Amino acid sequence: MLNLLKYFTSKKEDTFFAYQNVDNPQWTPCRYDALAEEGFQKNVFAFRAINLIAHGIASIPVSVRNCDDKTDDEFLSKILRRPNESQTKSSFLESVVSHLLISGNAFVHCNNKNELHCLRSDRIQVIPNRSKTAVDSYAYNVDSSKFHIGKQDILHLKFFNPLNDWYGFSPLQAASRAIDQYNAMSKHNLSILQNGGRPSGCLVVKNSENLTDEQRQQLRSDIRDAYEGPANSGRVMVLEGGLEWKEMGLSPKDMDFNAGKSLAAREIVQAFGVPPVLVGIRGESSFNNYREARLHFWEDTVIPAAEFIRLEFSNWLSARFERFVEMVFDLDSIHALISERENLWQKITNADFLTTNEKREILGFPQMEGTDRV
Repeated sequence: MLNLLKYFTSKKEDTFFAYQNVDNPQWTPCRYDALAEEGFQKNVFAFRAINLIAHGIASIPVSVRNCDDKTDDEFLSKILRRPNESQTKSSFLESVVSHLLISGNAFVHCNNKNELHCLRSDRIQVIPNRSKTAVDSYAYNVDSSKFHIGKQDILHLKFFNPLNDWYGFSPLQAASRAIDQYNAMSKHNLSILQNGGRPSGCLVVKNSENLTDEQRQQLRSDIRDAYEGPANSGRVMVLEGGLEWKEMGLSPKDMDFNAGKSLAAREIVQAFGVPPVLVGIRGESSFNNYREARLHFWEDTVIPAAEFIRLEFSNWLSARFERFVEMVFDLDSIHALISERENLWQKITNADFLTTNEKREILGFPQMEGTDRV
């Protein structure tokens, strides 16, 4: 169906998401659609972790600045504020970050109208040069049509991949075992609920007469219609003579599903660098409070990801529009970092060994004449 994401695979193992049979595991193909469906659409914690990071980066004010005179580049800043007719800066950056976290790749296309569009990762194919040492161009595949796009018109954001030279490694793939485990336990719990909150069992025929295939099938059908489903929960089971119900399987308590689901959820959010307390996972926490966890999330996850995106965009915009510019995030507008900024300002203000201009330079303000004394 989708054959563009062979880069997610290696020669030894081309799929992930193991399912029930341990001796002969069944796998979901390791493609973008599998990553998006099993990880993003069907797992609440992966969905929440990706949205936290994407919304966080998209909420930071951004501009483009000329590196030579440190003034704003109005033309490129306007493009980022309204990348295309259907998206604002926030929705555009949210789609870029989400694609990057789901597939490990994000492709931004600049068309002839200088509009920026984030293309779906499963529709883009990297075409290397003859020597296989650099990217020559890109191919965009959609609705059985294939379009070639020049290298200068595509910004390819990607995470480090130790097994592939052209495509990034998805955080969802690193968390695939935990996602598979959590989804399987959720499906099991739903199945138990739909069967009246009881594990499965069997009917034992006490007499020596064997049931025919037709009788056995009719008995299964009667039991299913009369006792399965939430509407029949708690209904008294009445069996004919010679039949005995034997309960089978382990209860959710015996399988310790609650602890298992909590552990799997923690592993999922850890792959994205999101503290468990921010996504509603209860239990032991290494943070004293929610505020400390939020600060850790911004400092260790959101800001490094924003810096990665900023540098990649700066390098691409400079080459694409042939002038030395840089993309700038206004980190001072982040509410979660207010306490850290207050501590920094206090320390710099009390530093009596620095001149006023040195203090202003550290804080990002221009120098003033006649203030060089300590």
